Amino acid sequence: MVRRRYIHVALVLVLTLGAYAQEQTKIPSGISLAFRSGNAAELSKYFNSTVQILLLGKEDFYKKNVAETILKDFFTEYHTRDFVVKHDGGTSDARYAIGNLKTDNGEFRVYFLLKKVDSELLIHQIRIEPDEGK
Repeated sequence: MVRRRYIHVALVLVLTLGAYAQEQTKIPSGISLAFRSGNAAELSKYFNSTVQILLLGKEDFYKKNVAETILKDFFTEYHTRDFVVKHDGGTSDARYAIGNLKTDNGEFRVYFLLKKVDSELLIHQIRIEPDEGK
């Protein structure tokens, strides 16, 4: 009887810790909020020191401050109305998300990749391309 109780306690502990670990590797909600509001400064808080940006056919690696300026210019030209993450996945060391960005000038498919640096997930790549299906 006592052994059964220990097994039950151990099972609850494993499930709880597993759920906690999974929660710790989710994509930070601030990223979605920054896309939704078109706030490049807020989004840049999640950038790695260098970010690969693929934006409307242009692709390069940029320092954090330059990447912020590029996205600020994009959000100025394409005023954001909504952003919804459609899919996300990955591991505890690398996560990705695919979402739809609605703007006053059209809809875009957004992909971003985060990798763990020290103990936090940081954006290493952002891809924004027109959503051809819309």
